[in-house]
Amino acid sequence: MTEVAEEARDSGAGSAGPGLWRQRDFLLLWSGQTVSETGSAVTQVALPLLAVVALRASTFEVGLLTAATTLAFAVIALPAGALVDGAAKRTVMLVCNVLRLVIIGTVPLAAAFGVLTMAQLYVVAVAAGVCSVFFDVAYQSYVPSLVPAARLMDANGKLGTTQAFAQLGGPGLGGGLVGLVGAAGAMTADALSYAVSAASLLGIRTREEPPPARPADETLRRRITEGLKFVLGHGILRKVVACTGTANLFSGMSTALAMVFLVRVLHVRPALTGLVLAGAAVGGVAGGVFAGRLAERIGSARIIWVSMLVFSAPQVIAAAAWRGWGVVLFAAGWAVTGFSAMVYNIAQLSYRQSVTPPELMGRMNAAVRWVVWGTLPVGGVLGGLLGTLIGVRPALWVAFAGSWAAGWFVFFSPLRRLRDVPPPEPVSTPAATS
Repeated sequence: MTEVAEEARDSGAGSAGPGLWRQRDFLLLWSGQTVSETGSAVTQVALPLLAVVALRASTFEVGLLTAATTLAFAVIALPAGALVDGAAKRTVMLVCNVLRLVIIGTVPLAAAFGVLTMAQLYVVAVAAGVCSVFFDVAYQSYVPSLVPAARLMDANGKLGTTQAFAQLGGPGLGGGLVGLVGAAGAMTADALSYAVSAASLLGIRTREEPPPARPADETLRRRITEGLKFVLGHGILRKVVACTGTANLFSGMSTALAMVFLVRVLHVRPALTGLVLAGAAVGGVAGGVFAGRLAERIGSARIIWVSMLVFSAPQVIAAAAWRGWGVVLFAAGWAVTGFSAMVYNIAQLSYRQSVTPPELMGRMNAAVRWVVWGTLPVGGVLGGLLGTLIGVRPALWVAFAGSWAAGWFVFFSPLRRLRDVPPPEPVSTPAATS
């Protein structure tokens, strides 16, 4: 572990930004993901609109659909991490992209023949979610193999910025496509984006290090347990997971309610909802651009809790929006959410990648995702239930307040006493391989 860290530091010396701009393979990964994220952002608008407008889904049904998109993270994230650690990461990503192209492509096909149902949308959401679990775990584990450790913060910042930028253009593009070809037709863009992402992965030349050999008698359960023990046994990672998981629970609520709130409470036209939701992407782009500078000024440890408790506080104004020009409040609150979330995610992800040994990277990412993404479908269901029981606007107040309060987990942690994240602690061989 020490030799790997030393090699990474040596290779990462110098200016981080120009180095990444000269790395062809990173640029391929970056560009492919930008296109894919744009397509996914289109579907984030088109899928719930398809349910609300075309299939006349109820608030609870929309909540279930939102939950279905992330259900797989709660069910298969842990075994996915163990399997990804034993496989070539790029191959896993390629297979997932091809499968998602086919799965998403069935929606416009069914709509064209007039046989689309809510049942199919649920199946598509779950199946695409399964592929996303494997892709995302492999993706986060693959980046450190292309980028030296000293440049991880810069790489994650660039990837996060373009992800947010794609989400900025994606909802607007999605709203425009919905107006032109309908919600089902708009999802074709997402299907095609996976083909572009797959092509970019095929162009990467860097040879991935083969996964370490595993004992023949080692069980999947034992490998999963190793990842969980590493995450839950680490004082800072444990608090980060609690914070992110709680924030995502309430974020799942607000996401499930957002489209219903815009269309049925604020009476925003379906074709314009994407532009309103683009506020989050505007904030995300800004967060990605300024995350590194803010971490230098505030501290790489301190920024983790400051982003949650200080930067995200104004997000609650979104629930105060009203019809007409009051919709601007929703866009502004959504932008605050995007900014604070991006700064937080870049900081905590870079920290996670820097303290985890390569042989545990997939399982660490899977264990974290199992918790923090596993709360999203629960939040989606809760959002649908609360929106039905107490009203959409009151439920949004609860969602935004809960998301902000999650920051207290990292505040009451060793991070509160630190300005910067300490150097990675050495991990003993038994802990990593037993």
